Amino acid sequence: MPSDEYSYRVLKLLSQNPHLSQRELAKELGISLGKVNYCLKALIEVGLIKAKNFKSSRNKQAYAYLLTPKGIEEKTRITLRFLNSKVAEFQVLQAEIEDLRREVDGTVESLSK
Repeated sequence: MPSDEYSYRVLKLLSQNPHLSQRELAKELGISLGKVNYCLKALIEVGLIKAKNFKSSRNKQAYAYLLTPKGIEEKTRITLRFLNSKVAEFQVLQAEIEDLRREVDGTVESLSK
């Protein structure tokens, strides 16, 4: 199964536009076509998305990647986990920024004496 970040990003993009091709997904995500293929296969295997082929399409490789009910539920769970991890990263960055500000303020004070 792909990481929460990739699962979140793939599920989000497909929920907004299920007709994205694998190539378009790769471009949007900034990852290789092979990685997109791996992510999609894994998400299909666990039942989060299903691929629907359009036989009437001139492009015989045209698919729609639809979130299943299980996929919609899991997208919500993944979104929450992803949000929590980003909030934790943000809090760590805020603490680092505050430490750097104190360090700079202390250096500036000692230079001005």
